[in-house]
Amino acid sequence: MTDAPPSASQDSGSNRLLLGIATLGPLGTCCPAPGTFGSLAGALAFLALLEWSYLPPSYILWGFTLLALLAIPICSAAERILCKRDPGEVIIDEFVAMPLVFWGISNDLTTLEGTLEKLTLTMAGFVLFRIFDIWKPLGINRLQVLPKGIGVVVDDLGAAFAAGLCLWIFS
Repeated sequence: MTDAPPSASQDSGSNRLLLGIATLGPLGTCCPAPGTFGSLAGALAFLALLEWSYLPPSYILWGFTLLALLAIPICSAAERILCKRDPGEVIIDEFVAMPLVFWGISNDLTTLEGTLEKLTLTMAGFVLFRIFDIWKPLGINRLQVLPKGIGVVVDDLGAAFAAGLCLWIFS
């Protein structure tokens, strides 16, 4: 017995699920500046995990690194479904890349005592990430030409690396 192709309703449901994940639900479709809101969601998720999970920062960052890898096929599928190259409403790439700004200072995060200090450092990383993600200097813009979801995610990883380097230098 051969496998039948999925019905239109099954395909539509899986497309909705993929787009829901890629756009972080309504954040990517209902908010102005969706990339900023996706980045903010990533920063807040990182801060919440740092504050309340009792996991070492490196474990949290490894988790976001794995999510970045998973975001590549999700972004590829979203591009295919929406028939657009790097659709603005797809913000999972910003969400998963934003916390990676803190790889270079993850040990410093464990020594910070108060929530206000962690919040200040997180917001500094957020601002730096948005600057590099929007302006795309230092060749980050060339990463977007990589095929499919790779280009969608890797340019944000480049912005996270540049922002993290700045944060590491100045902290």
